[in-house]
Amino acid sequence: MTSSTVPSPAETGPSFREAFTPKLVTVLREGYGLANLRADAMAGLTVAIVALPLSMAIAIASGATPAQGLYTAIFGGFLVSALGGSRFQIGGPAGAFIVLVAATVQAHGMDGLILATMLSGLMLAAIGFLQLGTYIKFIPYPVTVGFTAGIAVIIFASQIKELLGLSLSAPEPGPLLEKLPALWSDLPTADPATMLLAGATILVILGLKRWKPNWPGMLIAVAGTALVTTFFDLPVATIASKFGGVPSSIPLPSLPEIDAAKIQAVLPNAVAFALLGSIESLLSAVVADGMTGRRHRSNCELVAQGAANIVSGLFSGICVTGTIARTATNVRAGAHGPLSGMMHALFLLGFVLLAAQLAGYIPLASLAGVLALVAWNMVEKHAFANLIRASRGDAAVLLATFLLTIFRDLTEAIIVGFALGSVLFIHRMSKTTAIETDRPFVAEDAADDAEGGRHPYEEERENDPDIVIYRISGVFFFGAAASIGSVLDRIADTYRALVIDFSAVPFLDSTAANTIEVLAHKAERKGVAVYLTGTTEESRHDLVAQGLQPPLVRYEANIGAAVRDARASRRMP
Repeated sequence: MTSSTVPSPAETGPSFREAFTPKLVTVLREGYGLANLRADAMAGLTVAIVALPLSMAIAIASGATPAQGLYTAIFGGFLVSALGGSRFQIGGPAGAFIVLVAATVQAHGMDGLILATMLSGLMLAAIGFLQLGTYIKFIPYPVTVGFTAGIAVIIFASQIKELLGLSLSAPEPGPLLEKLPALWSDLPTADPATMLLAGATILVILGLKRWKPNWPGMLIAVAGTALVTTFFDLPVATIASKFGGVPSSIPLPSLPEIDAAKIQAVLPNAVAFALLGSIESLLSAVVADGMTGRRHRSNCELVAQGAANIVSGLFSGICVTGTIARTATNVRAGAHGPLSGMMHALFLLGFVLLAAQLAGYIPLASLAGVLALVAWNMVEKHAFANLIRASRGDAAVLLATFLLTIFRDLTEAIIVGFALGSVLFIHRMSKTTAIETDRPFVAEDAADDAEGGRHPYEEERENDPDIVIYRISGVFFFGAAASIGSVLDRIADTYRALVIDFSAVPFLDSTAANTIEVLAHKAERKGVAVYLTGTTEESRHDLVAQGLQPPLVRYEANIGAAVRDARASRRMP
């Protein structure tokens, strides 16, 4: 009697509709009351207080205006929460994008940046709808640690001028090896007032984090330095002196100049934005899951990130992604669901409409101090040290990604790091695949044993010279095919039957199947019968697809059955 089982949802995966249902809909279906609204409002206000100075600082460091940073947080942040697959994700401009955005502005101008941002949004949405979000998570851990640390170094280096108040004799170079000598040569122009404000910002944030962790350290530090600058009329650069302040209105949606040549020019930047944005946003969602025990919907999240980037570009914003620090702040502040992220965007909108003029008093030195701390916090120092000590392979992947990020290009760093990590994994996996050989005993009663004639109490019995058994264990794939194939290739003419057991092989690929096929043809020419035992339905399908079917090979349930059949064939005239 046979029975069939119905696959569970966990086995078949969620339906298309379930996979792309925003978490906002899920939360509202569960029931949403006044207490939940109050919790989300408080969490949204807390995150907005953190995001206000950070959004402007990141935009300025990226070569954009502080207003563009706020527009990004408002429009992008609202859509990430409204449409996303995470309950707690907070979207906005991120420090990880500073390097890429600044390079794009320098190469293609602001119109090029906005076009690249919108194109990356289309790519993110396509990645999500094609349900490729799961594969983004396959980026090796040393790669993420390495490029994050590399970005942190570049961010800090980009803020040295503002931290010290340097008056450069020439435009600041972009590459680090050119930037540092140029900054060093202009070091005598450092301004004491600027250095004092930057240092005070850092000390206030660190002090409040230690003694008053619930207080909004960034906002207090930035507001305090703005008051000191205004009261003492300090001769330092401010948002108003450099950018003319922050407009107290929202721009109308508009498209940048679009033509085929421009799209082709910014396409590599858009691909880099999409790649980094998908990694950063899903990593942030995973962090939120770890803090709350919830599970996000990867592909739904990527679609939301895509929509957020398209709309951000329409309103002159820059790249949007999930932000780990603000998302973690949202969780710690007691958020219940996505409405907290939407309210964070509305609070920022209220600031722009009602109090944007106050932002003009903020000294750039204090925002540079904020970014210096952001850069320091981006470096996963404990993880970096552990990976260096873990193994030579992990250290090589980490350092290659880290150094390429600093001295070459972020996209190149991720690709090379991923390739090195993949090769390292293949090498390690190939070592787990093993093969052992055996021969059944001559005694006829030994063939009754399920293992093909092995008897634990009669080791002195003579082995059967006509039959050889190979047992493969571990994943049989292209990384191990060469070593396994070299063992299997030693077929002596004296053997009349070759048994290859796959019962300990959970998976094999086409390269492994091809290795067996070549061996089977060689055995056929020598008159050796080949038996394949212990194959799963999936592995047998792959083997048959490669041409391994009777009469070239014979399939048996186990080694014992193969040995019995081989002996029976030997006795036939």
